[in-house]
Amino acid sequence: MDEIDRYLEEYPVAVPTRVQWGDMDAYQHVNNVTFFRYFENARIEYLIRVGFADRDTLGGIGPILHSTHARFRLPLEYPDTVWAAARTTEILEDRIVMEYRLVSERHRGVAADGGAIVVAFDYGAGTKATIPEEVRSAIERLEGR
Repeated sequence: MDEIDRYLEEYPVAVPTRVQWGDMDAYQHVNNVTFFRYFENARIEYLIRVGFADRDTLGGIGPILHSTHARFRLPLEYPDTVWAAARTTEILEDRIVMEYRLVSERHRGVAADGGAIVVAFDYGAGTKATIPEEVRSAIERLEGR
């Protein structure tokens, strides 16, 4: 197992992304906003895998982002490939708590850690909803619990 795998081993979903020249800002490193886009890639892939990305299949209930945060550890720059990873640490009645990790191949280390709260939302009624049981079960399977 190499260094990259060790950093990602506790995350069931990891998405590789090539750093683009345009991701950098005037300070010649990847802008902090872009880290959230990388996290978003992992979150969406995670939600697809647990069947929670398409509200039309769950009677109008789907995910909505409640909050997100990041702790920046390493500056990223072009060229690089980063691995954005996601996992769920807690499932509550109407939300899931997620953690993210961003790993740089160039630096062979963690560039950022972060997290989010994703709430189940009834898009027809415009209110919070309960996490569908099939989504809860899929998360448990994906996480190996």
